[in-house]
Amino acid sequence: MIEYITTDDFSECQRLFHGRGHAYPNLNHINIDWFSPVILITLYQAVEHDWLMQQAQALQGLLPACRSVQVQHRYRRFAPMELLIGEQVNETVVEELGLKYYIHFGKTQNLGLFLDMKNGRDWVLKHAQGKRVLNLFAYTCAFSVAAIAGQAQKVVNIDISKASLSKGRENHRLNQQSLAQVTFEGVDIFKSNSRIRKHGPYDLVVCDPPTLQFGSVNISRDYAKIIKKIPQWLLPEGEIILCLNSPDLSAEFIFQLIEQYCPACIFQEQISPPEVFKETQQGKGLKVLVFKYQP
Repeated sequence: MIEYITTDDFSECQRLFHGRGHAYPNLNHINIDWFSPVILITLYQAVEHDWLMQQAQALQGLLPACRSVQVQHRYRRFAPMELLIGEQVNETVVEELGLKYYIHFGKTQNLGLFLDMKNGRDWVLKHAQGKRVLNLFAYTCAFSVAAIAGQAQKVVNIDISKASLSKGRENHRLNQQSLAQVTFEGVDIFKSNSRIRKHGPYDLVVCDPPTLQFGSVNISRDYAKIIKKIPQWLLPEGEIILCLNSPDLSAEFIFQLIEQYCPACIFQEQISPPEVFKETQQGKGLKVLVFKYQP
């Protein structure tokens, strides 16, 4: 069995093993996550089936609450899922920081919650009180759920995918949060600035774009367009969280864009991912930077 899983607290969803950070020799093609009651093994290249079953059996023995071990073959087209042991679980509800989220297995490549962003959601939960929040590239609205739990005054979720926003509504209802303070706009961020401005200005902006989304986003090209609009969105002394998922772009990429297009944004802090997300090469993993707008 992979011997690097040291946690004994499985009360929350979490990454159990992060091979993609290249911290473990010969295992950089494997991640393992816990979405109770499912252990999910994600493979980025093919492995021998017998070895995979050995890992699945050992992992199931590690977590008594596990009812299903599944694998996602990310190296195959459409990233298909396969049941290895136990029940066929297609959907579950997981907990993180006292909040609940729907997880869907097998429908799309991504399941509904990015585990490396836990500390970012925790930051929003602790800093949202009384604020008007703009959540760009909202996906299933996890940041919005955290903001409302943190007593935000208002949250505006923007995403081109209406299906993702629909799941966001479900996440809010799951947490018994009123939608009276939450707005969902299924629009293209780069073509709908008037719609974004209509709900503003904002005290806090969260920007967590995909690195590459066919026909919609190429972050190396498009991040500058976002940063140029900060003065149109943020109130003076407002804060913006800028996230970067690309392994090919470092935090310096963001700092350079800020210096060039919005120097009134002053760096405040960097939010690191959970400890399990070890990276041998600095700058390869998730980057989450907080700036304050001081015109």
